[in-house]
Amino acid sequence: MGEKIVAGEFDLSDRQRYRRKLHECLEGLGRLLAEKRFDRPKNFMGLEIELNLAGSDGLPRMMNAQVLERIASTDFQTELGMFNLEVNIVPHRLAGRVFDQLTEELRTSLGYAHRMAAEIDAGVVMIGILPTLAQADLVSSNLSAVDRYSLLNNQIVAARGEDFTLDIAGVERLHCTTTSIVPEAACTSVQLHLQVTPGRFAAVWNAAQAVTAVQIAVGANSPFLFGRELWRESRPPLFQQATDTRPPELQAQGVRPRTWFGERWVDSAYELFEENLRYFPALLPICDEEEPLRVLDEGGLPRLQELVLHNGTVYRWNRPVYGVADGMPHLRVENRVLPAGPTVVDVVANAAFYYGLVRTLAEEARPVWSRLPFEQAEANFDAACRYGIDARLVWPRRGRGGGLATVPAVRLVLDELLPMAAAGLDAWGIEPADRDFYLGIVEERCRRRVNGATWQVDTYHRARSAGLGRDAALAAMTRRYAELMRGGEPVHTWPAGLPDGEPAASVSRGRRP
Repeated sequence: MGEKIVAGEFDLSDRQRYRRKLHECLEGLGRLLAEKRFDRPKNFMGLEIELNLAGSDGLPRMMNAQVLERIASTDFQTELGMFNLEVNIVPHRLAGRVFDQLTEELRTSLGYAHRMAAEIDAGVVMIGILPTLAQADLVSSNLSAVDRYSLLNNQIVAARGEDFTLDIAGVERLHCTTTSIVPEAACTSVQLHLQVTPGRFAAVWNAAQAVTAVQIAVGANSPFLFGRELWRESRPPLFQQATDTRPPELQAQGVRPRTWFGERWVDSAYELFEENLRYFPALLPICDEEEPLRVLDEGGLPRLQELVLHNGTVYRWNRPVYGVADGMPHLRVENRVLPAGPTVVDVVANAAFYYGLVRTLAEEARPVWSRLPFEQAEANFDAACRYGIDARLVWPRRGRGGGLATVPAVRLVLDELLPMAAAGLDAWGIEPADRDFYLGIVEERCRRRVNGATWQVDTYHRARSAGLGRDAALAAMTRRYAELMRGGEPVHTWPAGLPDGEPAASVSRGRRP
């Protein structure tokens, strides 16, 4: 099978065996749940951040292999594009001064990575979509030199059977085609993990789904793609379209996309894993030697590798995760909603808001998902992606009267959700100083109506008004963003516009008007 990974070739017998193994894994998961074999959570959270590489001119650098060689740390890995890296932070217990600790670890790790990258004029930039990326940058030749990425690309392209269409209508409209999934590499995200018991999984997942919109509203940071101003958070439509295995005919039939919000609230983790098998064909039918049911029969603990692999090719915004650590199985909710950046403290503030809010909502006597239609939660998510911090969201009214109300996202956060997040952090045992500092960052973003997306858009338009062309304005804005990102102050405090005397850098590609 290792040779098939390199060659990217699978035959009918591979797919038949993989389907059988998937169903055995699902049965094994069901047995583990029924036998209550899962580890009791130790209030662990985890964090991953995808990153961009850009030079001193603000343009992307296709050199992650060279940068990783200099970093020489297992905390950093490749990502899909040659201009991407990913940093992984070891799991932490949600308690005490954990957010200050995360901030210090991330600042140290990213600072070191940037110094190593700067040796070859390739700086680390934490941003949802690098504004200076051009369509010519996102081609197969710039796919990271890792077999699994080439294989995934080949399988998705083969499943679709034709070019991918990117069509996003926002402030401006982007319409183009691509022959590969590499445009998905433009989407750099933050993944927040939370270990939960099987009994609490559904409540946490439902709560996480309900708050995706407010996460995006306060944290949007991806307003530009290929030189066009699109949605305030353009990653979700780009990700869906760049990984869409459905030709137009299957889309018209209502076949579900692999990048998926979902379609209902759930009662168990098992339902999500089962849906992934029922709705989505295997992309990577790579079989492990383990026989999971035999392992269970013999009293052992299966890794369920086929299920884990397949689950990783269905791109839910809140993904169920099965894992094994220290000889015990566990379940996690992986929240994949947020863009990277703008600064370390902004990322940690977003994490504090999420963990606190989900804790409170998951424990409510009348949970939000019993009062908010799932379709409305998805519509909220779409509105937040389009309009960011200016979005208006539909949310259940407080009190006995019930019903739904349409409210500005900032008012919903300030009046209702921030107090809930504070109560949730108290329940986790977070120190009040950490709680108040990081939630205070979210509060100030809402009061000033400023997040990464608004700063980017404002600075870009100021540069255009000062006479810079489109490409030069995007490059200048990106350089200024990178400078302020490394300064470390939260984005709501950033000065507007470019500094006086900012030169219009030459841009080594055809200029856009």
